[in-house]
Amino acid sequence: MSDFDPNNVPIRAAATVMMIDDRPDLQILMMERNANTVFAGGMWVFPGGSVDKEDDSDAFRAIVNDRSDDDASTLMELERGGLAYYVAAIRESFEEAGLLLARHENEGHALSFAEPAVAERFEGYRDQVNAGEADFLDIVRAEQLLLDTADMHYIARWITPLGSPRRFDARFFIARAPLGQIPLHDNRETVHSAWMTPKQILERFEAGEMQVMSPTVTMIRALSQFSCTNEVIEAAQANQSDQRIRVVEQNQAIVLPGDEGYEQAAETIEAGWLRLRPLETR
Repeated sequence: MSDFDPNNVPIRAAATVMMIDDRPDLQILMMERNANTVFAGGMWVFPGGSVDKEDDSDAFRAIVNDRSDDDASTLMELERGGLAYYVAAIRESFEEAGLLLARHENEGHALSFAEPAVAERFEGYRDQVNAGEADFLDIVRAEQLLLDTADMHYIARWITPLGSPRRFDARFFIARAPLGQIPLHDNRETVHSAWMTPKQILERFEAGEMQVMSPTVTMIRALSQFSCTNEVIEAAQANQSDQRIRVVEQNQAIVLPGDEGYEQAAETIEAGWLRLRPLETR
């Protein structure tokens, strides 16, 4: 008899970042999780993971570019600790995808891996961090970098439903993929990575060719309303009001305001709030 009690599963803070780019059409970086992982094994996801205690520290606050904890917390309607979600999203993106949203502290320009020696150095850093041989904070300090939270935008919140062996209160961000950096899965938690258009992802999901969790599918649906990265970033910067997602009980389909059947759908099955949508025509 199993001792698993879903009511006793703690809800952990988590953060994920949707990396987008015009290639030349709007595409998003997707990563396939190792099938052997406890949570979301075999699923295609965005880079992300748990918020660590160290992410919410004075040390990290000192190396963040142009965003305070007060500002971040107000944006996410938290009393404190909002900046830790940004830090966690950047750290996890580096660990899982090899992408680092950062700027040089003195020059102010974005970190690039265009020079082979720099790319090789940071690839080594990533391997050391994942092996527990180096600390992410120490690397950022040694390279005299600032984490570039100013160009990340908060767009959604999802809470894992009751019944999962692991539950997360996850904040979603969106950012342009850093120029001069090429994503690469870590071959540990993630085993494949690919740039895809929202249309490609939705078609592969509907055909049963990709395993994608419902929050991820909903975020891809939201992204599919845009034609280019500039449109997405402009809408994300506007910090529009949260829209509560609902679920049609008959078929478990997630619906948003404006979708057919939204007013009759249930709010109690999935806990999600989304603020990424096209700006109204001025």
